[in-house]
Amino acid sequence: MTLTSFGPANRIKRSAETHPLTWRLRDDGEAVWLEEYQAKNGYAAARKAFADMAQDDIVQTVKDAGLKGRGGAGFPTGVKWGLMPKDESINIRYLLCNADEMEPNTWKDRMLMEQLPHLLIEGMLISARALKTYRGYIFLRGEYTTAAKHLNRAVEEAKAAGLLGKNILGSGFDFELFVHTGAGRYICGEETALINSLEGRRANPRSKPPFPAAVGVWGKPTCVNNVETLCNVPAIIADGVDWYKSLAREGSEDMGTKLMGFSGKVKNPGLWELPFGVTGRELFEDYAGGMRDGFKLKCWQPGGAGTGFLLPEHLDAQMYAGGIAKVGTRMGTGLAMAVDDSVNMVSLLRNMEEFFSRESCGFCTPCRDGLPWSVKLLRAIENGEGQAGDIETLLGLVGFLGPGKTFCAHAPGAVEPLGSAIKYFRSEFEAGIAPTSAAVPPLARPIVVGA
Repeated sequence: MTLTSFGPANRIKRSAETHPLTWRLRDDGEAVWLEEYQAKNGYAAARKAFADMAQDDIVQTVKDAGLKGRGGAGFPTGVKWGLMPKDESINIRYLLCNADEMEPNTWKDRMLMEQLPHLLIEGMLISARALKTYRGYIFLRGEYTTAAKHLNRAVEEAKAAGLLGKNILGSGFDFELFVHTGAGRYICGEETALINSLEGRRANPRSKPPFPAAVGVWGKPTCVNNVETLCNVPAIIADGVDWYKSLAREGSEDMGTKLMGFSGKVKNPGLWELPFGVTGRELFEDYAGGMRDGFKLKCWQPGGAGTGFLLPEHLDAQMYAGGIAKVGTRMGTGLAMAVDDSVNMVSLLRNMEEFFSRESCGFCTPCRDGLPWSVKLLRAIENGEGQAGDIETLLGLVGFLGPGKTFCAHAPGAVEPLGSAIKYFRSEFEAGIAPTSAAVPPLARPIVVGA
């Protein structure tokens, strides 16, 4: 896995002043264990938070810094923390780390957990102190076996050093942390489905309200944050709000840095810590090196399989939530994918929708039935057997499965790339309509479950 720095071609080295997430990384890619982590100022922020800051001050600092969730939704972290109850009599609270990284084309959290496990633990320790939570869980994608091994070792190191467990740093505060490996469901990335799975239930999303801050795991107040989100907390506490805000580029409404990447047939696929507000073109050309010889950029996704496709002319958009929204889609996870000119969009979308259909929890009808329907239509179009009206039916499904139409955000994320692909490459879909097919009214073509 490639990691470079702010400057192209590694001309600028990572430093604590510019790379709060990655400056401690080893050049050989091996994990940074406790002794080395502490030698690189590790747990200094936790000591500051425990010795010099009231719990509410930690929450306010994170809120003032403008930290937002890095899992894709982008909800303000300090605001989320502020939803936890203030009632001191509620002495059982939980902090959950969402490490169920199953978004296709996304691997940023894996790098942090495998190479900097103590950064995540320190972030959770400070967060637990702020939220008054006595127990934490890292809900980890089951396939991340190396991450599980490294996190469990780091937890034991932290316990032995008095950084987890009872009376941490002599403060009287207790915090236990456990690594829980999931059974492999994409839907567990949704926080309430994650909670159900952790409890041993079927991984279906829950009705909200009540929100997890009021009624979460085992009915107790719970805060769920993404890996990268929690890894930002130590630097904010150590170096302050103004410094953290200064990291972002001018014009960005999101603060700090972000792990961003590019995959596909680019010359230098990889992952980089970059300031919010860099352009897609910088990411694509200066870091990913542009397309490999013999390939041309056809389109790209800015942040995982659940974000809409953009054209090459959209590369000048700034990489932050509002900047990507201006060109019609979402920032998502910030890990982009280049689609080259040899790819047929119908085949690509059929593959994507098969994944999303398979990973639906089946809890609500539009998602359970609509996604297999889209796969059936796309497969027919891919094979040149589409019927007149199929494209309109697909667009109808995009509307029926859009935001607010389903129980959680799985279906809207699944159909966003489909709608954008038809918008920009409709001719490729039209090419799969059989010339002798009779017109079928939109949404009238039946679906055969399992066909």
